[in-house]
Amino acid sequence: MPSPRSAIVAVLLTGLVAFAPMSTDFYLPSLPSIGQDLGASISTVQLTLSVFMVGFAVSMLVYGPLSDRFGRRPVILAGVALYTVASIACALAPTIEALIAARFVQAVGACVGPVLARAVVRDVYGRQGAAQILAYMAMAMALAPAIGPILGGYLTVWGGWRANFWVLTGFGAVIVTGVALLLQETNAHKDPTATRPARLAANYARLLGHRAYVGYVLVGSFTYAGIFSFISGSSFLFIQAVGLTPSAYGLCFAAVVVGYMAGSFGAGRLSTRLGPDRMIRLGSTVSAAGGLAMIGCAAAGWLGVAPVVGPFFVFMVGAGLALPNALAGAVGPFPQMAGLASALLGFIQMGLAAAVGIAVGTGTEAAFAAGWTARAGLPMAAAVAIVAGGMALSWALLVRGADSAPSPEGAASDPAGSETAPGGELSRPG
Repeated sequence: MPSPRSAIVAVLLTGLVAFAPMSTDFYLPSLPSIGQDLGASISTVQLTLSVFMVGFAVSMLVYGPLSDRFGRRPVILAGVALYTVASIACALAPTIEALIAARFVQAVGACVGPVLARAVVRDVYGRQGAAQILAYMAMAMALAPAIGPILGGYLTVWGGWRANFWVLTGFGAVIVTGVALLLQETNAHKDPTATRPARLAANYARLLGHRAYVGYVLVGSFTYAGIFSFISGSSFLFIQAVGLTPSAYGLCFAAVVVGYMAGSFGAGRLSTRLGPDRMIRLGSTVSAAGGLAMIGCAAAGWLGVAPVVGPFFVFMVGAGLALPNALAGAVGPFPQMAGLASALLGFIQMGLAAAVGIAVGTGTEAAFAAGWTARAGLPMAAAVAIVAGGMALSWALLVRGADSAPSPEGAASDPAGSETAPGGELSRPG
């Protein structure tokens, strides 16, 4: 097998991280078609997104401890195989209820990719190198949501909404084959007690009592909730209110993803020089500016591509700057339970995204029902503005001035390359 630091393994890890955006963004242009074909309302169709987030979040609490005990590789193989089978069930779903159930199972398999790919990066590159690697992976991963809605739009026009899930089935099959052939075990700190209830409770308590960890997690969670707000509401807004075709909507989605790619590229270039905390401060400030502009346009009744895509593009630049650094900052100080730290982060991140997505879907449906077409984007814009404020407050109140090193009794040796400060504690980057 190739070295875990090889380029081909980096590509594979990027594919694993891409399970979430591929599984949500690829079929976005087909959401109105799903509602028409299966006779479902906007809020019911939106549940195929929010239920996916719930399954994703809950499963992370399982995969993290399992990988800390048994290793990353076998757990990743099992999860991706489940994802592939569930994607087939989505493609064959005869009712909206069956599709929602299949999406939950698909999420159970999909979540193994992001949570354990982050843990693998932490295993291989250490605390200092993880932020840079995760930033470059995020930039490359952004190709999935950039290209996915465009391809999904054309597939919906040519082959119907089910064609999107057949493509996701093929994606899962390719990734599970790649993991089997290319990925060696990277967990050098397997913990046979990691899945014991008492140990889990103690580890969760330690993480939630760590001020910097909670701050980084909240920054990452609010950032992703903003992205998911756009995912939840934009297809109905652009296709039903503005009148775009599914393929044209895919181009709009790709445009905002370019903003995320630009931010992620900046994070990759600047994180090691400026440090994660400064990048998070910059990113949250930029995202807040985009959120305020977005809700201002929506409140004024400016409905169209430019008033929605322009401000959210700015939000996404900030997200690209902040999110990779928040993820690395949360997982970095805990080499012996990187899987658990990543899992708890993902649980909170996806749980908040699911709640925000349900709110956006319900609000958008109510706006259409009330005939407020010109202001149908207000629920989505309000959600983006609120979570952008949450990003800034989480950094200011929890991350700024916090000591990101674990407590002395929890500090562990880190052969993967993190720095050690006098006294044995991990030093704080930046």
